[in-house]
Amino acid sequence: MIVRLNRFLSMCGAASRRGADELIREGGVKVNGRVVREVGTKVNIDKDTVEVGGRVISVEGSRCVALNKPRLCLTTLGTGEGEGGKSTIAELITGIPERVYPAGRLDYDAEGLLILTNDGELANRIHHPSYEVPKKYWVVLRGKVERAEVARMKSGAELEDGPAAPDTIKLVRYEGEESILTISFHEGRNRIVKRFFESFGFPAVRLRRTAIGPVVLGDLPPGQWRDLTPRELGRLRRYVGLE
Repeated sequence: MIVRLNRFLSMCGAASRRGADELIREGGVKVNGRVVREVGTKVNIDKDTVEVGGRVISVEGSRCVALNKPRLCLTTLGTGEGEGGKSTIAELITGIPERVYPAGRLDYDAEGLLILTNDGELANRIHHPSYEVPKKYWVVLRGKVERAEVARMKSGAELEDGPAAPDTIKLVRYEGEESILTISFHEGRNRIVKRFFESFGFPAVRLRRTAIGPVVLGDLPPGQWRDLTPRELGRLRRYVGLE
């Protein structure tokens, strides 16, 4: 397959697309033993040899994993960044030798699916709203949400940073004085799910992300991770237009 050099660097996790452009212009990349400074250079990922800093890189070295982030855990990879002793996802992925990073975030008190990868272009397309990758959530709300209210929610709400309308929303059941719903958004504005429900007077008691595009959380235990299967990764890459 023939791709632009900056995209190839991103696919291999060597740099973000923007960082790849700078790396190429600075002469930090060799193709078949020759320094290349043209950002628009194309390479055949099956035949050409690409080096960054004297190290040969390849798509085969890319990694993409699903993590079930537990509640009360920060979505950060920095060491010692857990404020006040808070746990971080860095503590959960010590068994992954590659430098993977999350494609998006989850609030400290939210739980569920995070996709981590060293493929910068894939991460960007998962996270960026223009690619419309839906993120599905299972939500427990305080109070009984009537079906008429759910119908009204489908039309969206005006939040302080602009309008927000869910891709899907469904009332699942009641548990005492609480309501359980599923909802999906393809944009990742800060706390969008919680703020959306709060705008209707229903604070979220618990929030779990159950799917990102075609990738589902399934029965993965909290705090555990797994590699995406080749079929899952292929479906995800096709979903965001990379294949």
